[in-house]
Amino acid sequence: MATPLAIPSRDPISGVSAETVDMKFEVVVIPVADVDRSKEFCAKLGWRLDVDFPYDSGFRVVQFTPPGSGCSVQFGTKMTSAAPGSARGLYLIVTDVAAARKDLVARGIEVSEVFHPGTPGAQFQIDGSGRVGGPAPEHATYGSFATFHDPDGNGWLFQEVTTRLPGRGLGNLDVATLTEFLQEAEKHHSEFEPTAPKHQWSSWYAAYIVARQNGKTPEEAAKDGKIHIEGAR
Repeated sequence: MATPLAIPSRDPISGVSAETVDMKFEVVVIPVADVDRSKEFCAKLGWRLDVDFPYDSGFRVVQFTPPGSGCSVQFGTKMTSAAPGSARGLYLIVTDVAAARKDLVARGIEVSEVFHPGTPGAQFQIDGSGRVGGPAPEHATYGSFATFHDPDGNGWLFQEVTTRLPGRGLGNLDVATLTEFLQEAEKHHSEFEPTAPKHQWSSWYAAYIVARQNGKTPEEAAKDGKIHIEGAR
């Protein structure tokens, strides 16, 4: 008897495993023609060299991590069939796009001027069409960009993010962002404390912080903090 074909559901996966199994996106493989040239370029960017493992089979993997990044870049030999230089839209998120650009220019890297899209998707146009010079009005978060290319032509994109949209997670925190984040946590904890059982504030903050880093909204994170404290009694 034939088995009916399964029809994929568009509904989000639910259940314990979907909520507890972390899937951390940590490495992107980029196609390059000359491994040593790319290694020199990444070092010039100021990125950290993690590994350079050559094997007798001809396989070689090199990994670099940009400052403050939770995701690394790998390239080498016998790693991908993609054409060198074919990678596009490789995002590097920064809190100050002008400062990020200035740093790379000082390192001898050619970087575009800061711009914002005049038309949707202009940041991805190789010919620069649709770009408006200067940062987004009032430095609107997610709105300002600068681009550069590695020696093979792979396209890299600085994007200025000053405030993340709800549910987008927090990424890697700097002092200013963490200060704002802790003030937010303090506000929600003060709302919980009057009716809360006796507890250490650090336990509530820990649950709150983990929830926010996993992309939950402040309200959802506060609920997680409450559940954590009440469940620990």
